[in-house]
Amino acid sequence: MINIVLISSIPFFLSLTLTYIIKRIALKHQIVDVPNERSSHDAPTPTGGGLAILISWFLGITFLFFFNWIEKNLYFALLCGILLAVVSLIDDIISVPPVIRLAIQFITAILSFYFINGVSSLKILGFEISSVFVLYPVTIVGIVWFINLFNFLDGIDGFASLEAVTIAAVMLIFSSNFINLVLIGSVAGFLYWNWPKAKIFMGDIGSTQLGFILVILGIYFHNQTQFDIIHWIMLTSLFWFDATLTLFRRWKNKEKLSVAHRKHVYQRAVQSGLSHKSTILISFAINLGIIGLVVVSERFDYLIIPSFVINIIILYGITRMVDKKVPFINNGR
Repeated sequence: MINIVLISSIPFFLSLTLTYIIKRIALKHQIVDVPNERSSHDAPTPTGGGLAILISWFLGITFLFFFNWIEKNLYFALLCGILLAVVSLIDDIISVPPVIRLAIQFITAILSFYFINGVSSLKILGFEISSVFVLYPVTIVGIVWFINLFNFLDGIDGFASLEAVTIAAVMLIFSSNFINLVLIGSVAGFLYWNWPKAKIFMGDIGSTQLGFILVILGIYFHNQTQFDIIHWIMLTSLFWFDATLTLFRRWKNKEKLSVAHRKHVYQRAVQSGLSHKSTILISFAINLGIIGLVVVSERFDYLIIPSFVINIIILYGITRMVDKKVPFINNGR
């Protein structure tokens, strides 16, 4: 019990303190996110708080490693995130060309994928997908996509932080792995300052890293525990569904995909009049329903497909409700 408290509380207080220090430094040196017509905030806000999450995270998992509470392969896979963090930090300060960011993301994904020994076969209702020529490339592309979509969805106060804590908490329940406590503590310390109205943003260094950490843990637990990757996909569906559908709709509208926008469901929910706090609390409530579906499908394997379908129908229904409030129009952005 003492170990559990220490593993979660030390990263929390470290992240809490470091976020405050980074906020002061960012204000002093004017490292701020200045709002524009596509922003969801209305005042210049310090950014780069994700660095506090990363420092707490890497120190935490290193502590676990030295006490043999984390497998070596998983530890080295997660350390690959340092490369991603460096590029993201530079991008937060001076813009890095998209092609370089994407190349680093693929290198990070491939290296980490190597360390966790790939991905185990996928079994659904007695059918098994085991071809490495299918699973490996799809999974690597999936890792890169999740890194980016988590960045896309970090657009309102507390949204990405609360999502990361929620996902990690559920993975902790299913896997009983202490590494989730380190992640929860590291993000929760930052979330205190990022809760609406946010006093600091995490920046790309935080959002891309959280996406990377969560997807690597999802694959690892799929390989090592009963927590199937399908359950992880359902658990993270609030983010990937919004990001994927929005991208598809913008592509269909022939919009320039590299241009920033405010068309994600959560952004349009805020535009409809909801506060940042109301939006993330509603999202949390939706997540609770999704978690219920995950629990049911994990307990009764034959319900995994129906649960997944219900999951998608719910999210699509919510999207259509938001569409009625703030239409997804083709405005060239």
